[in-house]
Amino acid sequence: MNAWTRLDDELDAWLASGRRTSLWCRDDDACRDSAALQRLLRIALTHDVPIALAAIPAALKPSLADAVAQFAITTVVQHGYAHRNHAPPGARNCELGAHRPLVDALAELVEGRLRLERDFGARFAAVLVPPWNRIDAEFVAHLPDAGFIGLSTFGPRSSAYPASGVRQFNTHVDLVAWRRDRTFIGTDAAIDRLVGHLQARRDGSADAAEPTGILTHHLALHDAAWHFLAELFARTRAHNAAVWLDVNTVFGVATVPASAISARSA
Repeated sequence: MNAWTRLDDELDAWLASGRRTSLWCRDDDACRDSAALQRLLRIALTHDVPIALAAIPAALKPSLADAVAQFAITTVVQHGYAHRNHAPPGARNCELGAHRPLVDALAELVEGRLRLERDFGARFAAVLVPPWNRIDAEFVAHLPDAGFIGLSTFGPRSSAYPASGVRQFNTHVDLVAWRRDRTFIGTDAAIDRLVGHLQARRDGSADAAEPTGILTHHLALHDAAWHFLAELFARTRAHNAAVWLDVNTVFGVATVPASAISARSA
């Protein structure tokens, strides 16, 4: 069976159950404007798909704010502080781990949040995206004190509220094969992972309330991944079962407008 047909069939199954499914898209490692970022945001704009752009505060360049200002479909979230590995040799890369004083790392996160708030204003949502999708549990407990209302990593979440006042929504389909020269994982693999999470939500074996998240890294995408992303946006936007959510809606900063839920039901 064609990979796209499998996705259509799964979305049809959502409609047959009387429900619609939610998706969202997070793009990591933003620090400046570039041809790749412009390509991502133009594809998203063409298909009216909101993008959560995870920006690295310590590496921020003024051109990123200029780019975000051009595209209303973009909201900025915080990608750690410097995307710097503090783990010892032989350990998995981690910026927010138990490898240095907690107070120092939290101070950096607050500094980064304040900079993003200053540069992006209302276009910034206080959601933390840990570099390499890794964060020590002790950090999570202190996120409310550091001014964060959300956390996003990778894989099905174990808790909707990992700390008081902090909601967690993850991504579930990474388009980059990091251990295979950063190539595209391929259409079949991407659809398998996407359909797998959608089906698990539909049948109750995964948290149905967690929107299915697509993870991109605009600086690492090759042509095949770009073509897949455009096709995914086009096909899901054309199907009555799929609703793409912006990051503020995902994390409860705003409610889903009734028009967004019903616009494609006609």
